[in-house]
Amino acid sequence: MGKVVAYLKTPLTINWSLSYSCNFSCSHCYSRGSNISEVTTDEIMRVVDKISAAKIPFINFGGGEPLLIKDLLEITKYAVSKNLNVSMNSNGFLLDKNMAIGLKDAGFATVGISIDSAVPEIHDTFRNMKGSFEKATAALQNLRDAGVKTTMSSVISKINHKDFQSFVTIAEKYDVSQLFLHNFKCTGKGFDNREEFDLSPEEWKEFYIEALAYKNSNKDIDISFDDPVMAHVDGFDRNALVKGSTCGKVSLHIRPNGDITPCGFIDIVIGNIITDDIKDIWNNSEVLGKMRNKTPQGKCTSCASYEECVGGCTARSLALTGDINNPDPHCWV
Repeated sequence: MGKVVAYLKTPLTINWSLSYSCNFSCSHCYSRGSNISEVTTDEIMRVVDKISAAKIPFINFGGGEPLLIKDLLEITKYAVSKNLNVSMNSNGFLLDKNMAIGLKDAGFATVGISIDSAVPEIHDTFRNMKGSFEKATAALQNLRDAGVKTTMSSVISKINHKDFQSFVTIAEKYDVSQLFLHNFKCTGKGFDNREEFDLSPEEWKEFYIEALAYKNSNKDIDISFDDPVMAHVDGFDRNALVKGSTCGKVSLHIRPNGDITPCGFIDIVIGNIITDDIKDIWNNSEVLGKMRNKTPQGKCTSCASYEECVGGCTARSLALTGDINNPDPHCWV
């Protein structure tokens, strides 16, 4: 592993919400209720050209539900022709056998399916869609049959934090290549429903100690986390590309109208991909500069692990305290 840097010279990944339209109304969704216009397919193709020219290697389509985009396969084929690695995250409800074959033919590098409980009724309730668990697991089967590499995403909350190993069982059953255990972000509906679903700092501590120990002892499947506060747990891998939150250091987010934000969970526009130069934004944005050079506040000023976690999740600190420099409210130290 090379020297850790404050941020990469160019984004590694663009997380692109082509649309906020969705057939679900999940209890933690960051974008549900957002009324943002969408650019045309022709404009999307021109954005693909800009991303390719900037030498950004990865695009991940999110949303919203990407499978509601009528030109998704055409857009993906074009992006792949520009030597981009394209992935997406889906709830799986619309991913039947024919769609799985279409995704394979379009050239998707990976397709991720979201599953938030191994208990069908709990998953369906959390996602506010009856039958969604059955559709999600069927999507994993369809993707495997079509030869598409799959990942699986699970947002850790009160409904599943004591049963996370059941996600590994599902992932192994469907030959999932990587399991992402995401932290609860407290943005959008996640903010509105945080009292019902978010864990206490001590519960996060207990979860990460157990989950990290399980990951380090189980090499059969790649388990990934995205929470900087894990730096306080013994066994945490400190050889990351960057320290702390990756948003604005490794990746950027594009909204349906082309607006660029540091990540999908931070509601601060720093430019627009249609009209602005992405490299200029990446290198000169005042907002990104502040995120990359946070000033420790409160208990962070005397914390021995600050250089590793850099205050925790920037999006969560902003959402819950109003200041990116404040300690992550999930931190138990």
